[in-house]
Amino acid sequence: MAKTLVIVGAGPGLGMGVARSFGRQGFRVGLIARNEDVLDGLVGELAELGVTAGAFPADIRDRDALIGALAAARQALGPVDVLEFSPSPTGAITHAAQTTAGSATEQFELHVLGAVTAVGQVLPDMRARGDGTLLLTTGVSSTIPAPFLANVGLAMAGLRNWAHALHTELRPQGIHVATVTIASGVIPGDVVADPDVIGARYYELYRQRDSAEEVIGDLDAFRALVAGGIGDPGRAGASTAG
Repeated sequence: MAKTLVIVGAGPGLGMGVARSFGRQGFRVGLIARNEDVLDGLVGELAELGVTAGAFPADIRDRDALIGALAAARQALGPVDVLEFSPSPTGAITHAAQTTAGSATEQFELHVLGAVTAVGQVLPDMRARGDGTLLLTTGVSSTIPAPFLANVGLAMAGLRNWAHALHTELRPQGIHVATVTIASGVIPGDVVADPDVIGARYYELYRQRDSAEEVIGDLDAFRALVAGGIGDPGRAGASTAG
């Protein structure tokens, strides 16, 4: 029987790389993001590849809408075998000294509470089966503090911490949890950062079921960038998906 992948925060870059990689292995694919027109186009692209897919629009910050989208995906495609969570940061990205309670909350609601909500919807089925995979994506600021990505880093570090805690707690129950740290842009044609190359690494992480974390890109290069005082909130290191 075909398995189901649901991508929360799906977009034409990383999200579609993951969708194509799993779809080629026979997975049905559910796509969740805000823009219904974009999602419909992505579903069409997957259909051309012979992948069964569905669009389930929702604002990830709207927890009721996200719960509804995940319920609709389950009804249309079956219980979720793999959840991949990778929304791109939206809203203001602030330097450390300019971070406010509001700007921190905005990113926390998206990355942490969005992930907690999504996992909470799919985890009961996974526990009942004794099987499932949760792949929670963060950006490089989850690992390396960057003054120009301060409020995003606050949220992503929290998400990464929670992912590792889930890995430890749920592994004995047959559920694999891993975080993927994106330490580069998503660059079509690049040998490391092409969406399909990244998607293949997500699939291998799912298939191997032993690692708690995968890093894509060069952490040392980003560390040197931060140490040199280079960078701004518009750099690719702010993003986890696209």
